[in-house]
Amino acid sequence: MTDFPLQGIRVLELGNFIAAPFATRIFADFGAEVIKVERPGVGDELRGWRRTRGSTSMMFRTMARNKKSITLDLSGEQGRELALELARTCDVVVENFRPGTLERWGLGPEVLAEANPDLVVVRISGYGQTGPYRERAGFGGVAEAFAGLRHVTGHPDRPPVRSAAPIADAAAGLYGAVGALMLLLGKVRGQAHEGPRIVDVALYESVFMMMESLIPDYDAYGTVRERTAGNLPGVVPSGVYSTSDGLSVMISGNSSGAFGRLMTAIGRQDLADDPTLADGDGRAEREHELDAAITAWTTARSAPEAVRILNEAGVPTGPVHDARAIAEDEHFRARDMLRPLKVVVDGEPEEIRFPGVVPRLPGSPGAVRTAGPELGEHTEQVLTEILGVDRAGLAAYRERKVI
Repeated sequence: MTDFPLQGIRVLELGNFIAAPFATRIFADFGAEVIKVERPGVGDELRGWRRTRGSTSMMFRTMARNKKSITLDLSGEQGRELALELARTCDVVVENFRPGTLERWGLGPEVLAEANPDLVVVRISGYGQTGPYRERAGFGGVAEAFAGLRHVTGHPDRPPVRSAAPIADAAAGLYGAVGALMLLLGKVRGQAHEGPRIVDVALYESVFMMMESLIPDYDAYGTVRERTAGNLPGVVPSGVYSTSDGLSVMISGNSSGAFGRLMTAIGRQDLADDPTLADGDGRAEREHELDAAITAWTTARSAPEAVRILNEAGVPTGPVHDARAIAEDEHFRARDMLRPLKVVVDGEPEEIRFPGVVPRLPGSPGAVRTAGPELGEHTEQVLTEILGVDRAGLAAYRERKVI
């Protein structure tokens, strides 16, 4: 069997909720040993989120998959010493506490670098480690608002809305993982690095980088983007259209070639041949007319029929899936995006499908080996095998509530 790409890398996760665990999950999926530190008796709050059965949510099982869980009180001296001992054996530490928290515990980057000069420390926070807002509490939704995403999301005649997915946390996790891998690569190549190897990721900046020309458009044209019901300004025609079976399809006919094919497919050759619609500016000026023509066509057909016809015509089109549709979709299955695992939910193991591994590396793929572990499931294993703590030591740590 081919080795995993990150086999031999060890990561210490000091984070909770979504952003830091998202970053470390990428490492874990591709073979790194990820040791997740949780508070004794409490654990990551994500364990209780969106849970209707059992003691541990599927959200936690998903975010903490392929990882080891240990319990450790980082606020006490003995917990701090154990964390430092683990950091000495690791390649990467990932945390997403409010700036200053690690320093208050005596685990700041300088201390970690003194213990392990080659260590990469990924720090994910709401506003970053510097700047006037650094000490503000920051969650993903607030970051999405601060970075401008919320303002442009929703309908123009209604208040802003959020996407029903943790955009800021996921984006920050990706940037954190990429940053760590860049510094690891630089270390392997022998590149000089001054001071601790730190990756400073702000939730709001991770979202801001997705906002493409928001500020350049403001500076160049005085344009302040507003809500456009989910469609991007000037990207016409593109959007969600209702169908005769009560479902919807997403159609992107905004490139010149796709637009012509779309209009021909829906029987509007007159619009396909109209020279005033040959470019994006012309199509944007007649957005409502074009949307009406497409809607008239889609509402006379079922979603599967509309998707089939338009895809055969070379128009980017897809169904608007819910969880049930994804679970039944042949393409998700063919791409191995639904990975079944046995998971204890209510005292009995059940087969639960988890998202597959991204990105796809055919020559050295990642894997979904285990679902998120029980709280402290690997405490004994990690402390004995990595740090050499004996049974008497474990008992003493438990008695003092260090673990």
